[in-house]
Amino acid sequence: MIPPPVQRTMAERAGATVTETGGSHTVYVSKPAEVAAFIRRAAGAATA
Repeated sequence: MIPPPVQRTMAERAGATVTETGGSHTVYVSKPAEVAAFIRRAAGAATA
């Protein structure tokens, strides 16, 4: 696993847009609505 501070650093260096939420390492299972909303936003941004 890549530690979260390292993930944040890599995302910043890449100029990525980051969304964080509390949850387990299987956030798609513990917070499916938040993950789905994130995917919808990302898909909308990609087509805009």
